[in-house]
Amino acid sequence: MASSSGTSSGSSFLQNSGSEEDLQLLMDQRKRKRMISNRESARRSRMRKQKHLDDLMAQVSTLRKENDQILTSMNVTTQHYLNVEAENSILRAQLSELSHRLESLNEIIAYMDANNNNNSCSNGLAMDHNEPYSFNFAQSDTVVDGFNMTNSWNYFCSNQPIMTAHVLQY
Repeated sequence: MASSSGTSSGSSFLQNSGSEEDLQLLMDQRKRKRMISNRESARRSRMRKQKHLDDLMAQVSTLRKENDQILTSMNVTTQHYLNVEAENSILRAQLSELSHRLESLNEIIAYMDANNNNNSCSNGLAMDHNEPYSFNFAQSDTVVDGFNMTNSWNYFCSNQPIMTAHVLQY
């Protein structure tokens, strides 16, 4: 009996040691699986991170191009604005000159009208008072006191210099 119990206790020990080895193998297998799984997860994480970085770099490139286009457009618009401002300045100067010339011509007309009324001479130059700046030349080369009225009008008009403002554009 001793032999049977000895063999049974020995087989029980072998079974225990066999199952411990099996457990160890199973644990090693699970450990390897976990390591492989972790490595794969880390690799996927690195790939996602790299893809995100690549996407951000592409976005930076696109935004820089867009920024350059906006700056170029802004520079063109600024140059156009400066050109319009320069042209506007010239037009204002011309308006001022023409207003001054108009005042001078109105003074001449008033002077001539006053002289015509004072002398009460018919000189062929009739002013239509309904239209302040229009003239009707009834006769050409009318002479008043030895003074040719047509030529005198040309003298007054040609004696006024035309001045314009010149702005160099670059």
